[in-house]
Amino acid sequence: MSIGNSPEDERPFEDVSEEARPSIGRALREARIAAGMTVDDVSTATRVRIAIVHAIEADDFAPCGGDVYARGHIKTLARAVHLDPAPLLAQYDAEHGGRPAPTPAAPLFEAERIRPERRGPNWTAAMVAAIVAVIGFVGFTVVKGGSDGAADDVAGGATPTPTKTAAPSSGGKKPADPKPDPTESAIAAAPQDKVTVQVSATDGRSWVAAKDHNGRLLFDGLLKQGQSKTFQDSTKINLVLGDAGAIQLYVNGKKIDDDFQPGAVERLTYTKGDPQVG
Repeated sequence: MSIGNSPEDERPFEDVSEEARPSIGRALREARIAAGMTVDDVSTATRVRIAIVHAIEADDFAPCGGDVYARGHIKTLARAVHLDPAPLLAQYDAEHGGRPAPTPAAPLFEAERIRPERRGPNWTAAMVAAIVAVIGFVGFTVVKGGSDGAADDVAGGATPTPTKTAAPSSGGKKPADPKPDPTESAIAAAPQDKVTVQVSATDGRSWVAAKDHNGRLLFDGLLKQGQSKTFQDSTKINLVLGDAGAIQLYVNGKKIDDDFQPGAVERLTYTKGDPQVG
């Protein structure tokens, strides 16, 4: 029986040593619960993955990937749950071999200083210079070749244009007509074993439709003045002329002299042999 002591004085002495201090993970977990936050809330606020938050709260720092990342995560999580990160970081350093030594500045500076000296040749600049040289050489060759050709013409004293036009009676060939008579091509393109029909819009424009002996449509459209179409078939050609008076026909190489009236619609059929109007 104790004398002169209150019940409170008989309570066990509170151990405030390091062994009684909560672990880093437990301190973070209790602070999170006190802040009314879930692990998902902390992960969203800090962008630390949920699996890593769970691991740290279980005092498993291996998933952090090293002491530097572990210290960073502890600091971030502590601030998110309103804890002072300094004691936790000191506790981590004491338990895991101390704070990582900072990387010396001198070696980094040396590396940056000597880096340019070890660079290889600038191949890009060399390639660009080579391409420019090739383009310049090709351009010079083309210009020089053109100049030499012109000089040769002058040196020879040739005047081709006056020579061709000065003496029309010298026996030279007459220049070909750029627009041959459509009748010539119609006659030349008329084989004996087929029916050939050429439709020319000589006096205006006309709508024309042409079909072969099977009824297959060969053409259906407007011929403007000066235009012509040629149709061939083994048996017959069926025509519809919207304005027959504007059309000139050549059938099997022969001109059709039918007196078609302007504005008249004509339905015609032509076969092999002599032209016959169907």
